[in-house]
Amino acid sequence: MTPPREAVEPLGAARRGAAILPPSARYLAIGAAIAVAVLLPAIATNFVIFQLTLAMIYGLAILGLNLLTGFNGQFSLGHSAFYGIGAYTTAILMDKIDLAYYWTLPCSGAVCFLVGFVFGLPALRLQGLYLALASFALAAALPQILKFQPLESLTGGVQGIVLIKPDAPAGLPFNPDQWLYYFTLAVLLVMFVGAANLVSSRTGRALMAIRDNPIAAAAMGINTALYKTLTFGLSALYTGIAGALGAIAVQFVAPDSFTFFLSISFLVGLVIGGVASIPGCLVGPTRRSRSATPAPTAARLPPTAQSGSARPRTSG
Repeated sequence: MTPPREAVEPLGAARRGAAILPPSARYLAIGAAIAVAVLLPAIATNFVIFQLTLAMIYGLAILGLNLLTGFNGQFSLGHSAFYGIGAYTTAILMDKIDLAYYWTLPCSGAVCFLVGFVFGLPALRLQGLYLALASFALAAALPQILKFQPLESLTGGVQGIVLIKPDAPAGLPFNPDQWLYYFTLAVLLVMFVGAANLVSSRTGRALMAIRDNPIAAAAMGINTALYKTLTFGLSALYTGIAGALGAIAVQFVAPDSFTFFLSISFLVGLVIGGVASIPGCLVGPTRRSRSATPAPTAARLPPTAQSGSARPRTSG
């Protein structure tokens, strides 16, 4: 029996829309979009460049959620926790041990992959609303953990951690905003190409089979438990790298920046851009980036940073 059209419309709309364009036209459109993105900083102001950088960062976070929810069918309300873990990992490594900002990205991704994989193990017995509630608990707990007094030496407690935006490498005629834009664009392209290749591969077809019918997927020999936990870890990795880039761009991390409402923003961006649509992940973040907080001024810095007694360290 053929399923009703309404049941398959939301998840299939993006793929049917992409199939309208022939491959040559699709590649031409992608190349034109990349060319515009590369040339844009030459004519845009620093504020616009900052907003576009945040849009790309949130798009990467939404892509991580899309891999989990859109392609694997696991509903999550806790991706603000993975975003925050990635941001704090980068902030701590840059502030405490002066690690170069570009080396903090794989570190943040690895930490978030491990946390996501471990969280995915008990979540195997949950699905639908119950999985959403479990992930909601993770999102609600993270800000309180970051404020925990024994961890204040690492996390900075309620005052957070202040960072300095990295300068461009010597010889490149870019200011810090332009350099971070191009650095984020490069990371975004690599991560999006990886996600597109994953979705179109045999592994991606297995993920979508689990989403559509877990029982049938298991009957075909797919290890649903392994794929679900690995997808949770991979989704957390993408979101954690986005959080690392966000910490570098905003130059400040604090526990109240990673509340449950950030998870709702990711979910809304996913719906606006299109569930199970990889290019759509860049459409949803536009409104979120407009309301994002820019780099903290002296009026908003913690008292220690205002007085100059605890200067943030440069890195890389």
